[in-house]
Order: sequence, then structure tokens, then C-alpha cells
Amino acid sequence: MLLLAAATETGLLTQLEQALLPPLASACLPLASSAAVRRRLLLTLLFLGAIGLQRTWDLRGYAADGLALLTGRMRAYGYRYTEAFLSQVARADGAERFTDALAWWTTHLWHPIGETEEAEHPYALTCYVDGHRKPVYIDVLLPRGLIGRLDVVLGCRALLLLHDEQGHPLFVTTHRGDQHLTTGAPAFLARYEQHAAHRQLTRMIVDREGMTTEFLASLHAEGRSVVTILQTNQYRDLSSFSDVGTFVPLSTNTHGQVIREVASARITLPREDHPDAPLHLQVALIRDLRRLVPVQPDPEEAELPPRWDTDLPPDERTWWCEGWQATAAPAKETTAKLIPIVTIEETEPIDAVELAQTYIHRWPAQENVIKDYFRPLGLDTNHGFAKVTVENSEVAKRRTHLEQRLTRLKQWAQSAGKHEAQASRRQERLRKTFTSRSKELYQELWAYQCTLEEQEVVDYVLRREIKERKAVADAELEQLRVKEWRAYGRCNAEFRKQERYCKEQREVLHALEEMKAQEKTMYDLDHRKDQVMTVCKVAVANLAMWVRDHYFPPSYAQATWKRLLPFFQLAGTITQDAQTVRVELRPFNDRALNRDLLVLCERVNQASPRLPDGRRLSFTIRSSCCILAEQRMGKIP
Repeated sequence: MLLLAAATETGLLTQLEQALLPPLASACLPLASSAAVRRRLLLTLLFLGAIGLQRTWDLRGYAADGLALLTGRMRAYGYRYTEAFLSQVARADGAERFTDALAWWTTHLWHPIGETEEAEHPYALTCYVDGHRKPVYIDVLLPRGLIGRLDVVLGCRALLLLHDEQGHPLFVTTHRGDQHLTTGAPAFLARYEQHAAHRQLTRMIVDREGMTTEFLASLHAEGRSVVTILQTNQYRDLSSFSDVGTFVPLSTNTHGQVIREVASARITLPREDHPDAPLHLQVALIRDLRRLVPVQPDPEEAELPPRWDTDLPPDERTWWCEGWQATAAPAKETTAKLIPIVTIEETEPIDAVELAQTYIHRWPAQENVIKDYFRPLGLDTNHGFAKVTVENSEVAKRRTHLEQRLTRLKQWAQSAGKHEAQASRRQERLRKTFTSRSKELYQELWAYQCTLEEQEVVDYVLRREIKERKAVADAELEQLRVKEWRAYGRCNAEFRKQERYCKEQREVLHALEEMKAQEKTMYDLDHRKDQVMTVCKVAVANLAMWVRDHYFPPSYAQATWKRLLPFFQLAGTITQDAQTVRVELRPFNDRALNRDLLVLCERVNQASPRLPDGRRLSFTIRSSCCILAEQRMGKIP
């Protein structure tokens, strides 16, 4: 753990102390008005998770010397004093100040100016942006979100995380649990750039949650390039893409067989708010040959689904007859699963392999860091449960939907009433027309019959003429009758629609009243204390990565916190004076670990790091009878 304490001299402590300037400290931090006390308390909060304590409450039963050694005290601070300091820091706007200090420190730690000043775009950075939700178990109603690792919707806090290409966590903020990534990302990126010494995030990689056309268009307008993955409802199959190139191998298995191949393509997505300006995206179209999915029929050409026995010969389709023998159904047509990685970059043409690998690198660069560093350090632990009343967003969404539905129902009822009145008037008009025309036609028919009788026409001719004239009249009247009944049916249909809309209005009003009666008060947590501790945990993760990269052997380049922890917790004897702290480490009972420990000690002694109090740190390995003679002589076999 002394290596982590020595790593704070990279500027972390300076930034955190500057975040709590003396005027602010004297006014809002009465427990830490002294700079020395303030530093020790900051170190206590910083290394709380590193020694295995999840929250300040755990200090009540803490009796070890590790935390005291890291903070430069004889005994570690207790729970009440540390919790009071954390509360005072939160009330003194420490969360915002610490967050800004974290952005500056991590950027200069991993991306110093000297490394990028000669590049074509000296301040351009590629980053991975993702959200992380940690559940909060409490009796009151909190804004809820989907907890990915639990696959449930719970009251939670939402974190926005920013990592660079190597997986180093650069920035983090805390928000209410129902905030969507696309809502908070623009302000999140702008805030980081404001405090990261003029670095510009020109290219960002987000998961499927960021695949909204308006979000991509807004970031493109800011000059940012975004890489993400299409949602499954935004494409159907290969025909949804245009300009599909040749598929080339992307990855192979242990036998050298191609399991994934990729090709460049294009796709155009409509924008609801800007129908005249669709979004044109370039695609790295991955075809996963290991996963086969059924072929989706074309919706424009889809007909009635075929019968289950269509493939059988006609003489074998008599399944209702006794003795019919079933045969195996034919296999469904399948195709390789498509994974479309999209970007709004304007470079021509894109490198499909590079684009696919950039997105796939999101798992080791971000997801694995969250799993391997943040969670072991207690990122999912909540600090501070002070809460304030906020609008019940869940009820507000349902209320808005019901109110909009009620408004539409009123409009539809009024429209149906107007259409019913129009149809009723038309039906009455057609009825009168039918009556008058019927009377007129039959009077003409009677007059014609009288004329024929006066002419003494024979009976069969009279009947034939009258029958023909009556058929013509009836045909004309039938057309009027059809129009009348059609108007009558329209009138009844509109009346039933109006009745249905009025009935549904009552149901919606009942739902609104019931919702109001059952509405629960929603609270939002005060995230200031939690953000302070989150910054500390992210800072410790960066310290561990920095120590790993500078002091550990190259084989530890991808080591996780769990793999590094045995070295950090290794017991030993400390000898100290005014200039130096010498640590004699107890060796492992493992030859390979002792070999790595020797390399670690050599690198530390060569670098000669300084502890926060200015003294130099030196490591040696204690000789023991439990190890080989070569190890006692300082040699490694």
C-alpha cells in the first residue's frame, strides 16, 4: 500500500488539496482547518476502499495499522471524525471541486502534453463513454433504472464514466437513476474538456444505448466522431444496407477457422425531427459465422404463412388417416448473425476492420475495468442517503400519456359527433329523396299502365311492359336505397364511435383519479457524498494502474486489482528516519511470485519514489529459511 501512497505524489494530493482552499476550509471545514489534518483525512477517504473498507461506517471495527500507516498517523481516524469530515466536504461543494480536479489530474497523468504536442491533432483524444447504475436499497421511491448485472429495474444512482483507449478511467459523474446516457453525455463531455487542459474528445465510442439519430447528429454537429452499434429494430438483414463491400476475415478460432468476417457498408436512417435531412452512416458489417439466425421474410412480399405440410408429397398429406407416419420437418433457412458497427465519420473509405476492432476494444478498455477495478474497490457501495422530494417521473410520464389520450379522445368524440350529424342529415335527405322519387316513379308507372289499358293492349304485352318499366324504376330506387342505408350505417358507426370515445374518456379519468390516489412521493438522493467517494475510488484505480505500469514486470501489463492486491498487502517490517522509509518485505511461499517481487523491489529502489511526507521509499526482501538457498543469496533460479 505504500506504493499507492507514493504514487499520490504524481499530483493527486496537490489537486485535492487545492480543491479545498484555506478560505473554504476555514469557513466550511472546522474539523480540518489545519493543512496537515486535512491531508491525513483526505488520505483516509482516498485509501478507504484500497484496504478493503466499503464505507466510513466500517471504521468502527477497524483495528489494523494499514490505514494509519498510509495517512501518517499512529492510529487511523475513527468513524465519527471521518464521516463528519466527509459531510463537511460535501456541503462545501467538495464533490464538484474534486470532480474537476480528477479530470485535470487523470488527463495529465496519462496524456501529458509532451506526448501529443508534435501530433497532427495535439489535443485530440479517443474515449469510451458508458453508463453504470448501482442499486440503492431503501424504503422510499427513488428514480429507477435498469441494473445491467442484475437485469432488474431498481432505484439506483447512475454514473457516467469516461475511459481512454488504454482503459484508464479519466472522469466520472453521478446522476439520478433514470437519466439516460444520451441526456447527460453532451454536458458530461463539455465539462471534461473544460477542465482537461484543452483536450478535445474528437472520437467517442458508446454502446447501443447511444444509438439515437438525434444524439448522433448533435454530436456530429459539435465536430465529434461517434462509433456505436445499431439497434436490432433499425435494420432487418443484409438488404437494409447499401454499398456492401467484400467480406474479409476479422477473427479466427484456435484451429485457424474464420469465425467472424467484416465488410464496409452504408445505411441511411430517417430523423423524425428533420425528415429532409436523414442521417448517413458508414458501417463495419460484422458477420458472425458461429451464430445462425432465421431468415426474416420481406414484409413487402410476405404472404400468408405456408401450411406446415406444404413440403410433403400430396399422397403423404393425409395426416387425418389412420396409419399416417410423420417425417421430420425441414430445417428453417438460416443466415449468419449481423453485427453492424456504425460511425458518422466522413473519411472515405473507412477501414472496416479498424472500425470493428475499435468498438470491440470497448470490453477490455471499459467494461473489464469496471469489473476488475471499480467493483473490488467498492464503486457499487452507496455513501450518503440524504434525499429531497422530486417530481415522480414515472407517474408524470403515465399522467402525460393519459392526459394526451384524454385530449385525443375528446377531439375524436367531437369529430365523431359531427360526422354522425352529417351522416344523419344525409340519410334524412336521401330518405326524403327516395320517398318522393318512389312516389313519382310509381305514379308514372300507373299513368303508363292506364295508357296501355286505354289502348286495349293485350294482357301479356301489358304485363311485360309494366314489368320492364317497374324493373327500371326499382333499379333507380335501389341505388337511392343503398345510398340511404349507407348513410344510415355511417350514422350508426359514428354514433358507436362517439359512444366508445365517451366511455373511454370516463375510463381514462378514472385511471387519472386512481393514479393520483395511489401516487407515491419520489425522492432523489443527495449525490455529493457519494460523488466524493466515487472520485476517490476512481483515483485509487488510476494509482493502481500507474504503479502497475511503472514498477511491476511486463507480464503484469493487464493485471487486475485482485492480482495486484497480494503485493499491496504483503507484510513486512518498516524502518524509518527523517529522510527514508525502508520496508523489509516478507517473501511469498511461491517461487514465481518471489521472482516478480524481486523485479518490483529493484524498480522501486531504482525510481526511489517519495511518500506524501517527502521521505523516500526503499524495498528489500527478507531472507527466510522457507525459500531456496539461491533466494537467500538474492538470486532467482
